[in-house]
Amino acid sequence: MSTMEEPLYPIAVLIDELKNDDIQLRLNSIRRLSTIARALGEERTRKELIPFLSENNDDDDEVLLALAEELGVFIPYVGGVEYAHVLLPPLETLCTVEETCVRDKAVESLCRIGSQMRETDLVDWFIPLVKRLAAGEWFTSRVSACGLFHIAYPSAPEMLKTELRSIYSQLCQDDMPMVRRSAASNLGKFAATVESVHLKADILSIFEDLTQDDQDSVRLLAVEGCAALGKLLEPQDCVAHILPVIVNFSQDKSWRVRYMVANQLYELCEAVGPEPTRTDLVPAYVRLLRDNEAEVRIAAAGKVTKFCRILSPEHAIQHILPCVKELSSDSSQHVRSALASVIMGMAPVLGKDATIEQLLPIFLSLLKDEFPDVRLNIISKLDQVNQVIGIDLLSQSLLPAIVELAEDRHWRVRLAIIEYIPLLASQLGVGFFDDKLGALCMQWLQDKVYSIRDAAANNLKRLAEEFGPEWAMEHIIPQVLEMSTNPHYLYRMTIIRAVSLLAPVMGSEITCSKLLPVVVNASKDRVSNMKFNVAKVLQSLIPIVDQSVAEKTIRPCLVELSEDPDVDVRFFANQALQTIDSVMMSS
Repeated sequence: MSTMEEPLYPIAVLIDELKNDDIQLRLNSIRRLSTIARALGEERTRKELIPFLSENNDDDDEVLLALAEELGVFIPYVGGVEYAHVLLPPLETLCTVEETCVRDKAVESLCRIGSQMRETDLVDWFIPLVKRLAAGEWFTSRVSACGLFHIAYPSAPEMLKTELRSIYSQLCQDDMPMVRRSAASNLGKFAATVESVHLKADILSIFEDLTQDDQDSVRLLAVEGCAALGKLLEPQDCVAHILPVIVNFSQDKSWRVRYMVANQLYELCEAVGPEPTRTDLVPAYVRLLRDNEAEVRIAAAGKVTKFCRILSPEHAIQHILPCVKELSSDSSQHVRSALASVIMGMAPVLGKDATIEQLLPIFLSLLKDEFPDVRLNIISKLDQVNQVIGIDLLSQSLLPAIVELAEDRHWRVRLAIIEYIPLLASQLGVGFFDDKLGALCMQWLQDKVYSIRDAAANNLKRLAEEFGPEWAMEHIIPQVLEMSTNPHYLYRMTIIRAVSLLAPVMGSEITCSKLLPVVVNASKDRVSNMKFNVAKVLQSLIPIVDQSVAEKTIRPCLVELSEDPDVDVRFFANQALQTIDSVMMSS
């Protein structure tokens, strides 16, 4: 191909691939747009590539999504910010397609481009685009327009600002619920750019219309607007305009709206201040905690600690605690689980006496819950209570529950408790652990279920990491080595597994003196499964021990195993011997 034609080649390939029936080729071509643009140069990209992309009406959403994403970072390839406006036409087209994710990505890219454009270009190019989309015949363009106002508005002259506020108001009253939904979800972003004088006059009236919409999907998005607007308004305006809306929403006939209120209520409290929170929002929150829909109670229960933090301990005990007691015996396990995941955080808020008197009985009832998730959520957050009531009292009330869970008939519950043991150990300290939980950890090594034995071996490794090799040498290693002669080969295999996990933590010296002899002895086991596991463990010990030990102790043992009658034992022994050879070669 001649040098004259070479610049044409990339665009020719692009056009061919973009028209190809194979979607993957079309996608690859779109994802290589930046490379093609660099090859073409800025001017030809503006004059040939972008118009071509504007005309290309691919019908595959995946290709359109990739195109919308690529165009968002295309400003450098068209000659910088002064030419950014040439990217608007193809994105405007993408804002009108039916597929939501394509439209959302196109709006995101337009926002990215608009935020870099010069003010004059925004007025000349971007604002007309927003107006065209807002006046579009098909609802998709109007939906997209709502997400662009916060970029267009700040740069507009006064006359245009008035027009943009008016257009947004019309979108909030659109016939299509999808458009009103989009207007409601973007209201907070738009309001943040509007001057405070117009905020009260225009935006609040728009907001009030949305809060009275007959579609619950619009009203629940207006709830999000409550929190966003609340942060922009003065506290007294917030109390006058936002607070009544929240109180109404907390009694809305749609549970989805009430659910959104329960999720947002904490942010709304911050907006209105402490006094209105106590007088108006506490009763609303109590209603949500006692809602007849479990989803609403779940959302409300998950915020109980945050809510208590903004109240005085007396108010929390008087108003919130009775609801917490009710929720701890709620008919829905998910409500109890949500409560269990946050209730521990109430201890620092209420103080020692109230925690011992009021909260501890609730903790204990949740610790005895029939659903393991509830019990485990309590155990995973114990450190918060420990700080308030002290380890002695906590261990008295807690230990029986942990022991009960550790011996639960469901193996998955036992498994989950094992996974929390290192966390408990770090929270409760080495003294408590040695007295109360050490025996349990050893007991799990002889569980009937393999997953428990395996987790117990991992647990020992994590405890050795937590408390250090000296502690492990005193409390773990002797007991593990004692179990290595258990008559049942499955338990002996667990011990070998525990040795392989502990060795890297314990270091070369202890591995050579204490752990390696146990593994070498096990190589003479009568059970083939034991022997090939020994070969695997010896292979894992090679990098930990000195080379002389590997040669004098491990190699003879592996040579013996490599002559075993069992094919699996020979295979793993030979694999381990290859590892020794490669270590020797590399050194």
